[in-house]
Amino acid sequence: MKQAEQKAPRHVAIILDGNGRWAKKRLLPRKAGHVAGSKTVEQICEDAYDLGIEYLTVYAFSTENWKRPEDEVEALMRLLRQYLKDCIKRSTKNNMCVRVLGDITPLQEDMKRSIRELEEATKNNTGLHFQVALNYGSRDEMLRGMRQLCRQVKEGQLEPEDIDEEQFAACLDTRGIPEPDLLIRTSGEKRLSNFLLWQLAYTEFYFTDVLWPDFNKQELSKAIDYYNGRERRFGAV
Repeated sequence: MKQAEQKAPRHVAIILDGNGRWAKKRLLPRKAGHVAGSKTVEQICEDAYDLGIEYLTVYAFSTENWKRPEDEVEALMRLLRQYLKDCIKRSTKNNMCVRVLGDITPLQEDMKRSIRELEEATKNNTGLHFQVALNYGSRDEMLRGMRQLCRQVKEGQLEPEDIDEEQFAACLDTRGIPEPDLLIRTSGEKRLSNFLLWQLAYTEFYFTDVLWPDFNKQELSKAIDYYNGRERRFGAV
């Protein structure tokens, strides 16, 4: 049952940061931090819905993450592959609708197949809407969106002067999803790292020093309290 104490933002986006540092503090390999972080994702999905959040988007693997050491990338891919396989059962149990954001074309065929099966199996679920940004970069997303609009113009389906924000947003990976009300970044970093640059135009930002594997329901509640304490203004002051 959902809690009613807080007025939760409708959509929360999270940059999951600090897995490697969490492992280093414990003299563990970096992959141990990623494993711990994936467990935190599972729990936060339940906590978010319990607190009244309707949409949760997490930054799991960026287009820049391919530049990490090869063994770390391989470990992340193994972890993501297993997560995708387990997610259908978990999502069915929790009535969760799952969607993957990003360009999945470079991924191996079994992962692409798992993504398609996961999205199809959960598309009618009515609980938490959970978006996983996988091989995602906001600049790449916008370029892909612009190419789609260019093709429509070239094929005579659209006039350049008719392109507006709504049409552009409809070409992004997040089409049909409300823009985030709150962005959380863990581990003390204060940058967007090429995440949802278009969608975060009017979003409140919350930064915490807590490393992602240590993030929990209490920390999420703190972020919601911060959001509720903000006086939201639009336009110039």
